[in-house]
Amino acid sequence: MNGFLTVRPAALADPRISPLLAAYHLSTEAEKGTPAGSPAELPPAYRAEVLTPETALADDTVLLAVDGAETAAGVVVLSAPRAHGAPEIKRLWVDPAAHGRGAAAALMDEALRRAEATGARSVRLSVWLWREHALALYRRLGFRPVHPWDDRPGLLCMEKVLSPAPHVERLDPAGIRAHAADGLAALLVDAVDGGASLGFLAPLEPVEAASWWREVADEAERGVREVWAAYGTGDEILGAVTLVRTDKPNGRHRGEIARLIVHRAARGQGLGARLLATAESHAVAQGLTLLILDTQTDSPAEGLYRKAGWTPAGVIPDFAADPAGTLRPTTLYYKQLP
Repeated sequence: MNGFLTVRPAALADPRISPLLAAYHLSTEAEKGTPAGSPAELPPAYRAEVLTPETALADDTVLLAVDGAETAAGVVVLSAPRAHGAPEIKRLWVDPAAHGRGAAAALMDEALRRAEATGARSVRLSVWLWREHALALYRRLGFRPVHPWDDRPGLLCMEKVLSPAPHVERLDPAGIRAHAADGLAALLVDAVDGGASLGFLAPLEPVEAASWWREVADEAERGVREVWAAYGTGDEILGAVTLVRTDKPNGRHRGEIARLIVHRAARGQGLGARLLATAESHAVAQGLTLLILDTQTDSPAEGLYRKAGWTPAGVIPDFAADPAGTLRPTTLYYKQLP
């Protein structure tokens, strides 16, 4: 195992899934005192997950933690909501060679982020009481014991109440202009005054921020920029991201992620990752095959992009001044789309 770990969804036909699920189930059966010598000897439901995940897990999302060499370090499954209405996290497993690298926490963070994005009010899981490390992780993440839906001895059922996920929607030019002087301007001012390198110096005047958003609306009208905003429960704008298209004939296959912004009051909740994923999904739907971006080197945003599967292409020194006026390097990133 080497390199920075990233977590992303895997196609169910991905050959890296079955060995991890097999290791999980074989280890679990041994711990339960009913060891199986091979996946073929597992109980039917578990055997199906290992041998035919594309069928057994067809309605679910399988997340893989992979290193820089694309070696799978761990897996977790997020089940689609069933009759009980809550999605379930299951099959969390980390390859022993990757222990101590935060893979389990990273897999859980991404599973929770995706559960929140569905609008679910809670997410549940079950854990064997002898798995003390997993149990401690779940408690740290806010899971609490609940009335069991599975009464097997030694199995603890847990649930976590989720915060209502912000509503993300695409803004047309009229919508951008409608919010330019208030919500969008306030969002940009908050980010720049908080130290984010977005092309402006601090303190940023609201009138200047509003003027920039009006220019964005003009670009949206010309079809060269698309904008998404995230709204909180009170319809306040908590975040935004834009996707810029080129009008060059030889570059119509690519786009640029620009101005990914999350209000300081809404950070740490996965909103930046959700906005990024929204723009990426739209790019795929539009037939784009390559995305690019740049971000200040060593900024917190770098961790977000690496976790989302972006690849660094190089660093340019003294590329731009930060909000305080100090020249900083920038790192170029790219992501090839399916």
